[in-house]
Amino acid sequence: MRPALTDPWELAGLHLPNRVLLAPLAGIGNWFVRLQAARHGAGMAYSEMVSSFAIHHGNAKTLTELLRVHPDEGPTALQLFGQDPDVMRSAAAHVAEHVPQVDIIDLNMGCPVPKVCKTGAGAAMLKDPETAVAVARAAGEGSGLPVTVKLRSGSVPGDRSGVELAHRLVQDAGVAAITFHPRSAKVHHKGVPDYDLAAELVASLPAPVILTGGLQTARQVHDAYEHTGAAAVMLARGSLGNPWLFEEVLGRRTEGPSPEEVVAEWTWVMDRAVEHLGPDRAERYLRKFHAWYVERLGGGRALKEALQQTATVEAARALVTAWPARTTTLQHA
Repeated sequence: MRPALTDPWELAGLHLPNRVLLAPLAGIGNWFVRLQAARHGAGMAYSEMVSSFAIHHGNAKTLTELLRVHPDEGPTALQLFGQDPDVMRSAAAHVAEHVPQVDIIDLNMGCPVPKVCKTGAGAAMLKDPETAVAVARAAGEGSGLPVTVKLRSGSVPGDRSGVELAHRLVQDAGVAAITFHPRSAKVHHKGVPDYDLAAELVASLPAPVILTGGLQTARQVHDAYEHTGAAAVMLARGSLGNPWLFEEVLGRRTEGPSPEEVVAEWTWVMDRAVEHLGPDRAERYLRKFHAWYVERLGGGRALKEALQQTATVEAARALVTAWPARTTTLQHA
């Protein structure tokens, strides 16, 4: 019988309470975003991608901020990127020694952003499978932890190099699982994910496949999970400002959050951002978060523009808490 998303499972010996995970969100997935996902039911959360070179060379911001893990997060995977096997071995070893809360090393081999790809990392590794295998092997050797890899389907539409690389990584580097985003790097987040290709990978790969991409609603998540036969799913952009999506997917709620719930969650995020970055940096950092919660609250353009003009977190909090509720229950967008 096909496991339900609520069923527990094991990933490389790590017991996970369910099959709904938080994806590695670049520039977003810090400790409090992961903690938030765990609070709403995520079975495991992945960190934002962290440069292996920054760790290797002892970058202070990276070591103190990006490697921070909260004790209440639960199962945690740290995502690294980089194209040099020796540097990756060093970085992974540092993580294993200094961040014992990390359970899994994840490698980003799917990021389509040019500044990452031009270094030979991210999705550029789809074109260099030998280096990709060497980097994955080095991550495992350096850390002694299970290694997973996130891949795109290919570099351009129609390219299947991601499927081929997935097999190489499992067979030649001992990778424990593949997270598969069945869109090409060329299209970023546009277009319809090729769930048929994902199903093909699931059927042929001798390791678990975690599905991500295009999963915006609980219905989409369940349909894609059943269609592909994946071992688990990752929520990414659909969970931004909407951690309640985890609860909906897991069957813990059937309706979207009330305005009061949105305000409470939003202010929780503001408080955690101040704790993480201090008030001045948090004010700037939170601007990208505000738009997601405005959508949940139904505030529209006026509230969004007002929040972008606030000078302090306190001013933003005052706007949010004073905004009149326009509906009794916000439905899933």
